[in-house]
Amino acid sequence: MTYSRLIAGTMTWGSWGKQLSKKEMAALMDFCVSNHITTFDHADIYGAYTTEADFGKALLDSGLKREEIQLISKCGIQDVCDNQNNRVKHYNYSKDHIICSVETSLQHLETEYLDLLLLHRPSPLMEAEVIAEAITILKKDGKIKDFGVSNFTSSQMDMIGLRMDIDVNQIEFSLTQHSAMHNGTLDYMMTNGIKPMAWSPLGSVFKEDNEQSRRVHKQLGELMDKYNATEDQLLLAWIMKHPAHIHPVVGTTTKERLKLAIEAAKIELELEDWFLILVAAQGHEVP
Repeated sequence: MTYSRLIAGTMTWGSWGKQLSKKEMAALMDFCVSNHITTFDHADIYGAYTTEADFGKALLDSGLKREEIQLISKCGIQDVCDNQNNRVKHYNYSKDHIICSVETSLQHLETEYLDLLLLHRPSPLMEAEVIAEAITILKKDGKIKDFGVSNFTSSQMDMIGLRMDIDVNQIEFSLTQHSAMHNGTLDYMMTNGIKPMAWSPLGSVFKEDNEQSRRVHKQLGELMDKYNATEDQLLLAWIMKHPAHIHPVVGTTTKERLKLAIEAAKIELELEDWFLILVAAQGHEVP
């Protein structure tokens, strides 16, 4: 399965963020596809279990052909909200729940299949054999094409991967959260042919004002003219230079920022510049 180099994250499209109207969602989908962002990342819990349905209605109005796009969704997190009868936030990876979650997502997204299903977060109670049974049924019935995980460690991928193929692991990865480079997670994925996707790819650079962010802003500022790029473009280019071929999940709904993100894929950072940016984030040179 081929996913677009940049992935449109829909978490803030609905009630958890911009509260886009059906018309606005349809227009944003069309803009993304027209600019080679054809993969849309969902989770059943987004918008307190409402964003998938909002997206699905907009998709019907958009005029886009289903085969032109790829739809990702995640299941497993059971949140406490008005739309769910849960006493406590928890994870559920029973066979019946996984299958039911996918069928509900398909209904909400107005589609017959997901291109990719992800287990949203690892559960201490998950059983690989049970998960494998559910995924086997879903694939056999044509309801999902690919299967993956999200926020899983190497050992957790190993446990699940012994029973079924894992195509993707969507992890938190950015300049300010790059532990996956050092704890073996990305190494494991490259070794086993698992495609990495990165949520929150800009990290905390624009969210926090501290010594680290000030160092990063200074270093990025010194490179902006050289690459004719903005700071956020350089942060995305830094991620995409990694040999694991990481796909950033970009959460913005602003067309101008989406355009900048798309252009970032064309930036090839020089080797020493990549390390200069890393050093700025770490606050010390590499060993």
